Amino acid sequence: MLQWTNLAVSPDDPSVGIDGAAAGLRQIADYALELGRQRQRHPTDDLTSVLMHAEVDGERLTGKEFANFFILLLSAGNETTRNATSHGLRLLTRHRDQRRIWFDDFDAHAATAVEEIVRVEPLISNMCRVLTRDVVLHGVTLHAGEKVALWYPSANQDETTFDEPDRFDVRRPLHPQQVGYGAGGPHFCLGANLARREMTVIFDEIRRRTPDLATTGEPERVVSMALNAIRTLPASIRP
Repeated sequence: MLQWTNLAVSPDDPSVGIDGAAAGLRQIADYALELGRQRQRHPTDDLTSVLMHAEVDGERLTGKEFANFFILLLSAGNETTRNATSHGLRLLTRHRDQRRIWFDDFDAHAATAVEEIVRVEPLISNMCRVLTRDVVLHGVTLHAGEKVALWYPSANQDETTFDEPDRFDVRRPLHPQQVGYGAGGPHFCLGANLARREMTVIFDEIRRRTPDLATTGEPERVVSMALNAIRTLPASIRP
């Protein structure tokens, strides 16, 4: 699953390309279609069975619809949290004072710390939408049918919204809220609360088991227009 996901989300990377990404997507889709068929015939106590048997207004998900949902959940849930962990470790290595503040009173700062990691290193670079109507934004007229993009790094570094946006601060207030998970509404990240919990648990385990874990060099990044993804990151447990 990890290998397929890495392929599927990396069409811009020369080591993968469009053909490699398409192959990864096909493998995930084939797996999902077969899994959906199995659960349709023999339901068990799992999410797939719920999705394949759920009805809304008398309609059920088709196999293709379930496969698309499966691809979204798998790739989004895998790609984002593991990169957030890597970026978080880099930030805590570079900002030892912030690491001490958080780890010395972990529970008190966990909620703000995980949000600050995502604010400073948004996991998605941009999201594109097509306008359904004309709108004027900051004096600029945008027309229906035009494509627009929200750039998460820009929004999360907005000096008119965040005080000293270049500063990494694990105690930064939750309001105003960073927009790494979306800015609310129907497109807010489905897994935001799960991601927050996962990051909290992961860094708590690092604090307990390997408190001296630190990065030792720069990451090898995935070439991507959409993702802030890391392929490899050197780290060690310092004595």
